[in-house]
Amino acid sequence: MAKATAAEVKSIFVYPIKSCRGISVSQAPLAPTGFRWDRQWLVVNSKGRAYTQRVEPKLALVQVELPNEAFSEGWVPTKSSYLVIRAPGMDELKVPLSKPCEIADGVSVWEWSGSAFDEGNEASKWFSNYLGKPSRLVRFNEATETRVVDPNYVHGHKTMFSDGYPFLLLSQVRNAGVRTSRLYRDNILEEGESLNALNKLLKEPLPVNRFRPNILVDGCEPFSEDLWKEIKINTFTFHGVKLCSRCKVPTINQETAIPSSKSEPTVTLSTFRSDKVLRPTRKQQGKVYFGQNMVCMDSVTDGKGKMIKVGDPIYVHKVHPSCADAPA
Repeated sequence: MAKATAAEVKSIFVYPIKSCRGISVSQAPLAPTGFRWDRQWLVVNSKGRAYTQRVEPKLALVQVELPNEAFSEGWVPTKSSYLVIRAPGMDELKVPLSKPCEIADGVSVWEWSGSAFDEGNEASKWFSNYLGKPSRLVRFNEATETRVVDPNYVHGHKTMFSDGYPFLLLSQVRNAGVRTSRLYRDNILEEGESLNALNKLLKEPLPVNRFRPNILVDGCEPFSEDLWKEIKINTFTFHGVKLCSRCKVPTINQETAIPSSKSEPTVTLSTFRSDKVLRPTRKQQGKVYFGQNMVCMDSVTDGKGKMIKVGDPIYVHKVHPSCADAPA
């Protein structure tokens, strides 16, 4: 029997272009690779290698827009449907949602390489001018390419240009809008640890866009998702397959594209979210964890009602005994 929680879906985010700003939506259709439109596009360098905020923080300022109806069930793009791209100091770029004809070979992101649709010279010029170096915008070609999720963690699932998994779920950490020191202090108080130094370290509000989740959950205890092995969101079954280890992106201010000079919030997170703290009996890799990578276990290839909505209830079916028992 499912164990009910007070948790519910608070926010849903879709990121059409990898490492660019996401879109907050009230509902999102499920697809075999995650939410529809999520990480379908990628900005690459002259060698076809992915650009990310890790090396190009300016991508944080690139805003994307899709037609509102793009997140409706069964919507099909027309010839007048566009992905609209904006950035400071740049003219608006419109990319047709109809599939382009040209193919770019040698596209790579992390462990995967293959071919992708090339969105053409206008998009290439736009991103090249914005980043100040040769760039192209490419789109994942589902007809010829497959990028499987790491089989060391789960079998039979695929994604597009995400870092590695179809969904990233994150729990709301106390009240939105609180100062960062308070945000972390609440959790540390539960651990019985000192908070004085942390209060002095962090003074800026920390929006959730620093952590780029697909699904933001509210109503549960902070970091509950660490232990979630199997949950249901509405009627859809999701498996937590790997704790999310955080890179440098959370240190980049998403409004200014400027990294934190003190590597915050990573430094503070490391005091209670590191593998040394959460997984003391496991091999130490110097990682910091926040969020749970997930896959949807239901078939979502076709059919009606394949939608996750803000306000959907979440039920926990199975949990790990501790963080040390959860894959990471």
